[in-house]
Order: sequence, then C-alpha cells, then structure tokens
Amino acid sequence: MADIIKVICENLGIEVDVPMGTPLLEVAKRLTPGRYPFLAAFVNNRLKELNYKIYAPVTIRFVDITSFAGIRVYQRTAWFLLQKAVRDLYPGQTLHIRHSMGQSGFYCEIDGIDEFTADDAARLQGRMRELAVRNLPITRERMLTSEVRARYAEEGFTDKVALLDTRPRLYSQLYTLGDTVGYFYGSLAPSTGYVTLFDIQPYYNGFYLALPLRTAPDTLHKNVQQEKMFGIFQEYQSWVTLMGVPTIGAVNARTLAGDAGGMIKLAEAFHERKFAWVADTIYEAAVSRGIRMVLISGPSSSGKTTSAKRLGIELGVLGLRPVMISLDDYFVDREKTPKDANGDYDYEALEAIDLELFNDHLRRLIRGESVDIPRYDFITGRRMQHDNPLTLDERSILIIEGIHGLNPRLTPSIPDSQKFRIYISCFTSVAMDNLSRIATTDNRLLRRLTRDYRQRGADAVSTLSRWASVRRGEEKHIFPYQENADVMLNSSLFYEISVLRPFAEKILREVPDTVPEYDEARRMLKFLDNFIPIPPDEIPPTSILREFIGGSSFQY
Repeated sequence: MADIIKVICENLGIEVDVPMGTPLLEVAKRLTPGRYPFLAAFVNNRLKELNYKIYAPVTIRFVDITSFAGIRVYQRTAWFLLQKAVRDLYPGQTLHIRHSMGQSGFYCEIDGIDEFTADDAARLQGRMRELAVRNLPITRERMLTSEVRARYAEEGFTDKVALLDTRPRLYSQLYTLGDTVGYFYGSLAPSTGYVTLFDIQPYYNGFYLALPLRTAPDTLHKNVQQEKMFGIFQEYQSWVTLMGVPTIGAVNARTLAGDAGGMIKLAEAFHERKFAWVADTIYEAAVSRGIRMVLISGPSSSGKTTSAKRLGIELGVLGLRPVMISLDDYFVDREKTPKDANGDYDYEALEAIDLELFNDHLRRLIRGESVDIPRYDFITGRRMQHDNPLTLDERSILIIEGIHGLNPRLTPSIPDSQKFRIYISCFTSVAMDNLSRIATTDNRLLRRLTRDYRQRGADAVSTLSRWASVRRGEEKHIFPYQENADVMLNSSLFYEISVLRPFAEKILREVPDTVPEYDEARRMLKFLDNFIPIPPDEIPPTSILREFIGGSSFQY
C-alpha cells in the first residue's frame, strides 16, 4: 500500500490525505470546485503546475484566473495554443506576440502577412477552438540544453537560440504541444482545454488576441481603442528592431561583446530627443491656447518624477519657467489613508490625496499668490511644511506629476484649455523572444523594489506584499484615464533590466521561503537570470534609471 501523506489546502481550509506521488491535479479533483477551474497551486509558497507530484506533507494554495498568478498561467497557455494554431495554418511563418493591449489582450503579427483579414482571424480562432476542445496535453521535459538548442534550431527559433547561447546552463525546460515545442518562462496549464475564452480580431497589420480580465473572467474586451498607446509600442518596437536589439538574446550578445556603453548612449539619446519633442509640443500649446499647467500621470515606478524634471529643463531652454509640484506631497497622513477591500491602505485611491488643500493651492497659484508647498515623508507617513514658497509669473508653467494627473476629478477648478496631459509608463519594448514579451508590470516592479529599498527603507517583502494592491489600484484609478493624454511617453530603456539585475537580486534574495511573497521573489530571480548584468558606470546622472538606482543629479 502506498504511503499516505497529509496535504493542507490553505485557501480552502481543509486537510486531505493522499498517496505519495499524487499530482496536484488529482488533489484538485477531490475538492469542491469553485466558479473557475484551478490553473496552478502554491506548494509551500512556490508556484507549481498541476502535473507536479507530491512526495511529502505540504501546504497548498490553489489559484484560478482571478489571481495575478493564475491569469499569467492562463495567458501563457493561450500563447502556446496560438503558437500551435499558427504553426498548423501558416507552416514556416514566424509568430510575434508584440505587446499588450487593453488590460488583458495582446497585439500579434505573423511574418509574411501584411494584412490580416477577418477571414484570417476567423480561421485562426477556429483552429484554436478546435485545439482547446480536444483538450490536448501540454508536457514539460527537463533536457540537456544542447538538446533543447537543437530542437529550437530545427524549428527556426533563432531568438530562443540566442538567449540560450548567452546564458549557458547544463539543463533547460522544454514544453511540447503535439508537434509544437516552446517555452514561456513560467508555469502553464496541463492541457489546452483550460483556455476556454478568447477571441481574435484583425488589427493594424496583425491581430488582437483578446483574453479575459482577471477581474472579469467571463467577459472579453474585444473593441479596445488605445490608439495612442499602440502608437508608442509600435514606435519603440520599430526602433529597437532597427537598433538590432529586439530581444534579450540580442542585448546580451551586445553586452558580452563589450558594447554596453554604446547601448546606453543610444537609449539615452533617444530619450533626449523625445523629451525635447514633448517640450516643443507643450510650448506650442502654451502659445496657441494658453496652457498654464502640465499634468503628468502614470503607474507606480514609471519614472514620472525624473520625466517631469527633464521636461522642466527642456521647457527652460524654450524660455518658460517650470514650477514643479508632486502629488505625493499632498498625501494625507498615513492613518487617514483610505483602505481597500482587503483592509490595506489604498495609496492609489484619489482620496489618498488631500484634494481640498491641493486645489486651494492651485487656485492661489493661478491668481499669482505665494503658496508654501508641503513635503511628504514616506518613512514617517507624515506631511511636513516645506517653508519654501512658490509663486508663478507670466513665464511660469506648472508641472504636476502623480498617478492621478489624468483624472478629471483631480483639478475640477482649472479649465481643460489650460491643461496639457502626459501619460508616462515603461512600455517594455524588448522581448524575451518572439513569443514571450516582458510584462511592463515586471519592469516597474524591479524599479520599485530597488527604489523602495534605497529611498524608503522598505525591504522586498514589504514591497512585494503591497504590489497586488498597487496593481489593483492602477486598474481602477489610473489605466481608465490613460487615453485622455495629449501625448504619451515611454520611459523604458532597453538596457535597464540588465542594470537593475544586481540591485534587485540582492534585495529579492532576502525574502524567506516562509512567507507568501517568496514565490514572486523566486519568479523574479529566475527572470533576472536571463540578463547579462551591465554596470551602471556609464549611465548619465540625468537618466530616468538614476531615479531608482541612485546617482541622479536631480533632487527628489
């Protein structure tokens, strides 16, 4: 008789006795099913696929599509399903999953197809549907990296080969779906039948893969209108391809060849040109329609503060006198901060800002009065007097940065004609490979981990534990207003994760395996392992990246 072991299902509050070697999938079948199927499970705070077998007593927490970990499993599995369908219908053609669209959709292209028609979309969606209905198994095998490389080379995956060649390992993982092989840098569902809801629609030169939202798993957002954001992604995608660094394998190869300094100079020069262009646009708006303020919004760690300061310099060159205000300085005292549904402080809520005081100061500044702007201390959670009054003159232009800059409720007393709106985020332009994009949220998390540890006295557990709340707040309070922007700016630098790696690794390794945040720390460490480190020596002191790693010539 097989040995019996005890499994504690943490999120369900029950214990189950199972034979040693039982896969998680079999444990899940014993439990009362929820509204949505389980996609994976945390085993002793480590995310495991449902095929994972249990050989010792463990604590398990199953996840479905409504969790951040679960939605990532769903998305990766859908990408593999899409890859298989493209291989079946367009043999020899290369699929590119370019970037995100909306909150849970992706823009894709197929090489050699310049116009993806409605018939093409229906055909591809139909093939994906067939594969999903057949519930084909997705298998994972640990193999010698030389064997994986040979399989990739046989399939023409030069992008994956390049990454393998720049991060040598003895063994690597390979996923198989029928005759299709791949890897997506994270857990997948055990079979195609788990991907039940999706849609494909023609868009631009390719198509839009619509997937469910984590917060609305039963619905699809098919008609996504994000022309400004799409334009930003397209611009940067074209640029990194032209520069020869569309994937991490290419960046790593340049780094190993001793060209890290050249890449830094290219990326920073591109930023310089963009800031100058935005400043020219603002100046023209000031002349033509009399704008008095620039509102800069973006999610956490998007580089708003440094962007505001660099824009201020460019505007000064044009003869304007920029006056900087950070919304962070108008935070209410920490104990007065509203709380979210989980009882945690909701710093992303508009009500976390002292709106009455902020608007009073705006009105007084516009009238020409002098105002003493407060300063917020993130360590103590208190707002303090600054004792350095601000006053506007005829050449002055207010630059206000903060996550709520595009929310109309922030500045109701100021006419829209006097506002210029900018949305900033690090729209990550470099991909892991043709089928695996780098999530903008992961890029921002690395920035935030590094900054919070250095500037705000927060360890990795503190930052990681708050990240889910931050993202929920962004989904509710920031992303709905992003298309209100007059212009969008991409703050990402294609070399930056290679620079952030040694800073973030040190912080992430401090997370113990006894806390729920351990798996996220482990996932980020595995992600960082794909990047060849770049020393920060040649990064200029005005770089956006300096806001997070230190060494900036700006005062924060």
